[in-house]
Amino acid sequence: MPIAPINLSEAATDLASGDYGDLDAQEILLEFAPYLQPPYVLAGIGLAMGILCGLTFAKLVENRLEGWKQDRLALLPLGSFETNLPYSGIIIGITLFIGGSLQVFGFASGAALLVALLLSLGTAGALWVQLERLMTQVENGSFKAVDFDNFDQFF
Repeated sequence: MPIAPINLSEAATDLASGDYGDLDAQEILLEFAPYLQPPYVLAGIGLAMGILCGLTFAKLVENRLEGWKQDRLALLPLGSFETNLPYSGIIIGITLFIGGSLQVFGFASGAALLVALLLSLGTAGALWVQLERLMTQVENGSFKAVDFDNFDQFF
């Protein structure tokens, strides 16, 4: 038999009875709050958003490289509206995914989303800089194979 939810006046009555020690009415109300499911949906939506925006961004960069290869169209500036929109979607999606995943492991929602946003922005900024450097190398004809073991070339 489910227990009816408690309201603030019942919490104040419980406070007056002294059964809850030094907790105030708001804290007593939180004791009766139902435990919601972990934010799997938030993590799932973020993952789907990140993947879809990532595929869109990859196709846009691929089309730009094809246009440069065939017609020598300019690769840079990369920061047009049509490329910034899916890249922002990637950042938002990955932020939601990491934030939701951290909440599953018990982090508070605000702290989890803040940490996720900082991680996403830091990684996205570094990747954007690297992508622009690679595009510059392609345009100049000085493109060489990328060695991911040598981190000195990235910074």
